[in-house]
Amino acid sequence: MNKEPITLNGLKKLKEELIFLKEKKRPEIVNAISEARSHGDLKENAEYHAAKEEQSHNESRITEINDIIARANVIDVTKLNNEGKVIFGSTVFLENLDNGERINYKIVGKDEADLKKKLIFFQSPIGKGLIGKNKTDLVEINTPAGVKNFEIKDVKYI
Repeated sequence: MNKEPITLNGLKKLKEELIFLKEKKRPEIVNAISEARSHGDLKENAEYHAAKEEQSHNESRITEINDIIARANVIDVTKLNNEGKVIFGSTVFLENLDNGERINYKIVGKDEADLKKKLIFFQSPIGKGLIGKNKTDLVEINTPAGVKNFEIKDVKYI
């Protein structure tokens, strides 16, 4: 079983989702199935089939979350001392040298990654290009959108 790195916050969110799916969503689906069953003929009962499909998706997600938690290698960057070095879980403050834009990313595991929230997967092109670098380093990263040049302005472990 391969361990997957995850941040403390990522693990917390997965556990919250698991509780929601088991304690709130699962009973709602069971009630919907019971309600649909009471309408008679199951062969032509769209509500019943929709509820059964939703149940299947919910149970699959519960299994998936349990698997992720079982394989989780929780990394708490607040307890690490890596002054200025980009590591898993660190937040990197960058300046795009091509357009002057300032941006920051937190480097996270696969299940936490969300570009809209500036959470990038450590195995993504930008994640790979930043890991191991230091504050003030100039970095050239090949991305699907082309080559990007950054200067690492700061690295925080929050």
